[in-house]
Amino acid sequence: MLATLLTLGLLAGVLTGCGTSEEADGQTLTVFAASSLTGVFEDLEEQFEAEHPGVDVRLSFGGSADLVAQLREGARADVFASADAESMDDLVAAGLTAGDPREIATNTLVIAVPPGNPAGIEDLTDLDADDLALVLCAPEVPCGRAAARVAAAADVDLSPLSEEQSVSDVLAKVRTGEADAGLVYVTDVAAAGDSVRGIAFDESDAAVNHYEIAIVAGSEQADLAADWADLVLGAGRRTLTDAGFGAPDE
Repeated sequence: MLATLLTLGLLAGVLTGCGTSEEADGQTLTVFAASSLTGVFEDLEEQFEAEHPGVDVRLSFGGSADLVAQLREGARADVFASADAESMDDLVAAGLTAGDPREIATNTLVIAVPPGNPAGIEDLTDLDADDLALVLCAPEVPCGRAAARVAAAADVDLSPLSEEQSVSDVLAKVRTGEADAGLVYVTDVAAAGDSVRGIAFDESDAAVNHYEIAIVAGSEQADLAADWADLVLGAGRRTLTDAGFGAPDE
């Protein structure tokens, strides 16, 4: 009898251990997103995981063009959120989206300068000064394409000290004083608080970025990916608005 009880006790321990392991393993949802969505998506991550026990959301941020390149080269992700329609179009053209992308928000550029604005920047035309340390996004990056459009609208020639692969890198150089000015999104300045100052300019309307989201083709978590997209498009709208994003064109 004692032997039987000991055997049952050991078996129960094994089963309990197995159950704990399975619960810890859970499911993983991998989300690739433009760096300007960092704050919003980190907030939504907590809500999503609370509503989906056992699911681990793994966020990977970067320049939209870089993320598309990674996906084209075989990187695995379940969801992709871009900072412009052009980047999403590239992914669609590669046959790497499942279903049609959906627009989630809009964003515009603003001039970011260090606190106190030591270079005395007042508008976009001031950015063509020869002695100005200007930093922009690279031309293939959404914020770089937008910068080219606003420069054309203002008829100014911008000669950056460096061209970065993400808007967060541009902002970082302004925050640390490595640059006198940079073109970033309104939402980036809002999130940066007192570490930078934002200067609006009229030509920003010439380059409105349309953010889009899509499920990545071949996702093994397609249902969860759809739930994430629904969260962003639903309750996430308030989070996007609070962060300074504009409403999508509907």
